[in-house]
Parts: sequence; C-alpha cells; structure tokens
Amino acid sequence: MAILDILSFPDPRLRIEASPVVAFDAALQRLIGDMKETMYAESGIGLAATQVNEHRQLLVMDMSETRDQFRVFINPELTFASGSETCEEGCLSVPGVYAEVSRASEIGVRAQNPDGSYFDATLKGLDAVCLQHEMDHLKGKLFVDYLSPLKRMMVRKKLEKRKRKGGEGAVTL
Repeated sequence: MAILDILSFPDPRLRIEASPVVAFDAALQRLIGDMKETMYAESGIGLAATQVNEHRQLLVMDMSETRDQFRVFINPELTFASGSETCEEGCLSVPGVYAEVSRASEIGVRAQNPDGSYFDATLKGLDAVCLQHEMDHLKGKLFVDYLSPLKRMMVRKKLEKRKRKGGEGAVTL
C-alpha cells in the first residue's frame, strides 16, 4: 500500500465530477487500501477518491476514536435526508481551515461494498455530516462552497499566504 498525494484547494481537479465505479477488481482493492492508509496517515476521518486525483465514486471513512471502524462507500446515493445540524468542518484538501456548515442530521444511503454487493445504511450526527462532506467531493464540491464568496476568497488568500511562507496553522471562519 502507498500513501497518496492529496490535492489542495484551489486545484481545479477537485472540481471534476466522479464517474461510477464499474470494475470491482484488484486495482479497486489496491486504491481502497491506499486511500485507507492515506486517510489514517493524514489523521483524517474521511477521504474521497477525487481528493487523490481518482475520479471514481468511491469514499472511505472512519469516525471512531480507536480507528477501527473503517467503512467503504462505492457509488453512494442518498435515499433520504432529514433534520439539520451545523458543525465546524475541515478538509484534508483545505488544510488548516475550519468553518461552520449546515447539513442534514440524518441520512439514508445506498452504496456498494468493495465486492460490488449493495447495502443500505442510516447515518446520524457526525457520521451523516462526514458522509455528506465526502459525497460532495464526488460531485466536485468543497465545504468552502457553502461559504459566502467573501469568506471563500479569504480562505484562498490565507492558504496562498501560508504556502508562500511555508507555514502552517489553523484558520477558523
């Protein structure tokens, strides 16, 4: 397995809409393993294939504190969404930036497993938020798109400035 490079905002490849996965083969299994390793190495809780420049409808996540509840969602589709929850979100593709985003607090999803079999799941709270965030990536959308144009411009400028200075640090909007 390998740790993959994660695309960073405003890279235009993050805006490419993912295509459905049709081949459930060894290459897909390898990509899933690499995404798992990458997500854990970067201390993330979710990662979409789009973020590693693979434009297929695949995402992985693990919301557990013990990092032992790894889940794979292939070709995910929301079946219902209800309620509303606002929480601070961050993203491996927008490092060090956090902002309040409102999303459905409970969702239903139909997706495929790595072997191609289908499953249905209901997610609530932060699990629901994380899945919606990662599904947005598959549509070429980032959490900063929920911000006002002014805040989005501020994020871009802060990231550019931080990159020029070679520094790190969090930006909360």
